[in-house]
Amino acid sequence: MKTFAESNFPGRLIAVEGLDGSGKSTQIYLLKRWLEAEGIKVYFSEWNSSELVKSATSKGKKRELLTPTTFSLIHATDFADRYERHLVPLLRAGYIVLCDRYVFTAFARDVTRGCPPDWVRGNYSFACAPDLTMFFKADLEVSLNRILEGRPKLKFFEAGMDLRLSTDPYESFKIFQGRILDQYLAMSKEFNFVIMDANEIVEKQQVLVRKLVSERIDLKKFKRRSPLPLPPSLSGDREDKEDLEDKAA
Repeated sequence: MKTFAESNFPGRLIAVEGLDGSGKSTQIYLLKRWLEAEGIKVYFSEWNSSELVKSATSKGKKRELLTPTTFSLIHATDFADRYERHLVPLLRAGYIVLCDRYVFTAFARDVTRGCPPDWVRGNYSFACAPDLTMFFKADLEVSLNRILEGRPKLKFFEAGMDLRLSTDPYESFKIFQGRILDQYLAMSKEFNFVIMDANEIVEKQQVLVRKLVSERIDLKKFKRRSPLPLPPSLSGDREDKEDLEDKAA
């Protein structure tokens, strides 16, 4: 599985992976904001966000109708759509693309749900590997507490309740996410994951994320030729200031 750099794409793709509640989404959001502030051409994409299948996935989850195979195929369709219509064109245009979850989410989750590993990987065989993959490894209790800080209860599929691992959703979550963690760790060397300590405070993690990205990617090559346009109010303020300076001269 070649990276985008090895496949001669001008752009670079950075992916984050981790269990639900690991904090990876927070870290990639902060990375995106930092890169934008540095004037870098950057694009963000997240798992299960394609308009092609988003509504179908939502309905299937709400009615608890999705089998492991259906789940796998829907997510593969979502990824293929975003890959062809968004990721590849922007990588060809020389952008840094940030992905909140990549094919490894399917490799871990779908296999945990009982899908054949070779079949799952075959569904994503068209995809290049990320140029950098960060895996945010958090303790299960930490992940669980972070989720429950944001909402009162676990989601049905998030807790692996469809697998009937336990009648207690919290116990089911620990079993299900623990098995997913095992899958991630088993493939970490194969796909060169950089394992991040997701138990650390947000700010400390972000310092390490920025340092790693700066070391692995020559960010100067991805600078915008011209800065992003200012919002109308700020643009107007600048023009008024220039008019006053001209009059003063």
